[in-house]
Amino acid sequence: MGVGEILLLGLALSADAFSVTISNSFAYGRESRRRLLLMPLLFGLFQGLMPLVGYFLGGLAATLIERYAGIVTLVILGVIGGNMVREGMGALLHPDDGACPEEGVAHLTLGLLVFQAVATAIDAFAVGVSLRAQAVGIWSSSLIICCTTAACCVVALAIGRRLGCLLGDRAEVVGGIVLLGIGLRAFLS
Repeated sequence: MGVGEILLLGLALSADAFSVTISNSFAYGRESRRRLLLMPLLFGLFQGLMPLVGYFLGGLAATLIERYAGIVTLVILGVIGGNMVREGMGALLHPDDGACPEEGVAHLTLGLLVFQAVATAIDAFAVGVSLRAQAVGIWSSSLIICCTTAACCVVALAIGRRLGCLLGDRAEVVGGIVLLGIGLRAFLS
């Protein structure tokens, strides 16, 4: 497999992380730039680590992870997305409940970002197993996948910030629906 093919593989693997980054950046638009920049860092890191894990574990856990990857992704993103929809709908239905503007605003926690990074990188484990079968250089491949995902997520941040301004108060609901859709797609595929 050549560098171009690995780059295309990295782009394909980064699609879920790209979507989640857009969703998060407009749903959590009030977050600091530093907190938002954790997404490209963490999503890229996990997309790069999972092929390494798949490569070195080989067939030991590959069948098990491949079998349950869809349901794990659905559960993780479903819980996060469902909570975002619930909170967003509450804010839309009760716009002025006497709270301070910043009180009750959801925040991107490190734990939430790690869960999302794992959920979006599960399929990269199977890629690592297939790279081993093809005797591909795993270190350079993982680095390319990591960097490609991080770069895609930086672009997604810019897109998400603009969408957040357009969506206003509905951004959290839309973001939750996007996460639910990604989880459902992973489950059905």
